[in-house]
Amino acid sequence: MSTTLPKKLPLRTVVADDHRLFRQGLISLMNTRPDLVSVVGEAEDGAGVVAMCAQRCPDLVLLDILMPQVDGLQAARRIRALCPDTAIIMLTASETDEHLEQALRLGVAGYLPKSLDSSELFDLVLGMTRGEVAVTHATATRVMRNLGRNRPQDPLDQITARELEVLKLAAAGESNPQIATRLQISVNTVKAHVKSILEKLNLENRTQLAAYAMRRGLSDPV
Repeated sequence: MSTTLPKKLPLRTVVADDHRLFRQGLISLMNTRPDLVSVVGEAEDGAGVVAMCAQRCPDLVLLDILMPQVDGLQAARRIRALCPDTAIIMLTASETDEHLEQALRLGVAGYLPKSLDSSELFDLVLGMTRGEVAVTHATATRVMRNLGRNRPQDPLDQITARELEVLKLAAAGESNPQIATRLQISVNTVKAHVKSILEKLNLENRTQLAAYAMRRGLSDPV
């Protein structure tokens, strides 16, 4: 997420949602904090909010995700291109991780559920003027969980402690008998460890193993 709101208040704000009742209710809510926001426009669909932003480049857009024709994510992408200094908060009833991940990739400044308490909404918007990200604790937890889930696994994570000892010694040029003596294990056990290490790291021979160990800072013998 990105884009820090200007500290000059009130923030010129556009509200976009295809549900008129919710949109008007949100505008009414915004109007209770004239010190923080000033609603300068509203739109009922993605195309409308993009056109409005092209003319006005507001400080802040409160943008629904699920809208007909041009949805909120498409609109956010276009707004970011037209008005890079405009901060976008996605307001959504969607609970899907896919929508959250797409919004994050777009660089929106916030991602909030429509069920959010009004006081928390204002607190988060105010926090954005200090460079904070407008997300709830629940959303932050989802982000961290997804980052962990999507992080590519390091092949080295599969190596056991004993295999790591063998890897370092083999990379240092020691033979199987020398490694066996150093670690007080049999030569056959060393061979089995070396075979397992090569398979786990997708390497073919000890030369590649030595080069891998050097790249990963594992070239010093145990």
